[in-house]
Amino acid sequence: MTTTPSSTRDSTLTRTANRLVIGMARHWLAIFNTVWAIYLFTPFLAPLFMQLGWTAPASVIYAIYSVLCHQLPDHSYFLFGPSLVPQAPELIAGGMTASASLFVERAFIGSPEVGWKVALCQRDVAIYAGVLLAGISYAFVRQRTRPLPFKVFVLLVIPIAVDGLTQLVGWRESNWWLRTLTGALFGIAAVYLAYPYVEDAMREVMESELARQSALQQLPHEA
Repeated sequence: MTTTPSSTRDSTLTRTANRLVIGMARHWLAIFNTVWAIYLFTPFLAPLFMQLGWTAPASVIYAIYSVLCHQLPDHSYFLFGPSLVPQAPELIAGGMTASASLFVERAFIGSPEVGWKVALCQRDVAIYAGVLLAGISYAFVRQRTRPLPFKVFVLLVIPIAVDGLTQLVGWRESNWWLRTLTGALFGIAAVYLAYPYVEDAMREVMESELARQSALQQLPHEA
């Protein structure tokens, strides 16, 4: 059978796609951890850029993450200031407008007096730090780890639900260490619930694509 340039090109593209899928399935954990690391550490560049006077790239980071996080100043970390976790009186003294509107407050990114706000709130920093650290630890135990029982997952999620909801309805005010603890528990629990299922799914994808690649390699010999 004569092989046309078109069929040869299609076959090459198919093999390339198969190798790409196999590579992603084999290295999915490294890909996930890299993405989470970028997502976690980029918000810390915003205060660094502000400190250096690079307001344009800092503004881009603040704008992007404002879609994903409330960025309330009194729920966020501040770098290059006297306190890592300034409270409302310090923030107002540093230039934040005292307002009942959360939209007004969240727009305050800091000042030389109080420092510059990390573009992700304390709880979200803890969640994604927990996800990243759990993802790194999962690399060492992935072959012998089963999914976290759902009941255990729920128990680990209850603290963040209670802390967040009671604060939301105004019953109490949380603090940075409670947000950190509950957020980290949630992030770690989510990883050990979900990643074993992702591992099984990626293993099936890899086995399927390896079998398909093997079949494609035999086609020229059968033609």
